[in-house]
Amino acid sequence: MTSFWLPLLCLLGSSNAWVPLDCQDMRRGNPLFSTALSTNAGVFSLDGEEIRGPLQPVGNFLLVKVKDTLTATEGGILLPDQAKERPTEGLVIAAGPGRVHPFTAVRIRNPIKEGCSVLYGKFDGKPIMYNDDSCQMIRDDDCLLYYDGLSMNFENVIPVRDYVLVALDEDPDTLATSSGVVIANQVMADDVPCEGVVVKVGEGRMASNGELMTSPVAVGDRVKFKDYAGNDVKIDGKPYSVVKMVDILGTLKGEAIDSQEPRSD
Repeated sequence: MTSFWLPLLCLLGSSNAWVPLDCQDMRRGNPLFSTALSTNAGVFSLDGEEIRGPLQPVGNFLLVKVKDTLTATEGGILLPDQAKERPTEGLVIAAGPGRVHPFTAVRIRNPIKEGCSVLYGKFDGKPIMYNDDSCQMIRDDDCLLYYDGLSMNFENVIPVRDYVLVALDEDPDTLATSSGVVIANQVMADDVPCEGVVVKVGEGRMASNGELMTSPVAVGDRVKFKDYAGNDVKIDGKPYSVVKMVDILGTLKGEAIDSQEPRSD
């Protein structure tokens, strides 16, 4: 047990000393922090065993508290969130500074900081129980989007590094038959959308010398990407796909541009 965690995590004496000033306000009134950082008289636990202090990720790892996937209806009935079928949301409790490139010794900084909320793949990361809370240890490269606040919306989401947020052409209403029966997405597997309009672009992937590589696409471009390469998400009730820049096959010239965000020149 000890030999597995030592390369991944280190222990610090105080979690408050690590929190950046711009994230201190994120803790106030945030129910996720109130449970994730709660301990009994300074006692910390990992997978049911007591440890000497709080966990601090190293390299480009993030300690993420999994967001509750249950939502309440107006009548108070709890229903599972459909979004949990693919990406999963969570709150970053602690973050490493970034990994060091093995050949150039340049630190590839971690763009995600403590206090941010993240969206990541369902099967990414290593699940752990930290202070009796369900958490994940994930790499920054496994995160699709990050944002400030408790809820995700179009205005606050930011694609991570070389990810691109693409608005899909497919209308969700087309999944319903004339009788109102909704067809499961698995049945429509052959019709997976792989074309849309770029609405947000990440800062770009960082090269081995520490410089960001320019994105090949811009907001407003209509793009075609590889089949099954996108990660489907719903933001404000609308369908999007989060796609890596390397999975974009090309831009479609001469197509009508219908972006939700005006393109800046």
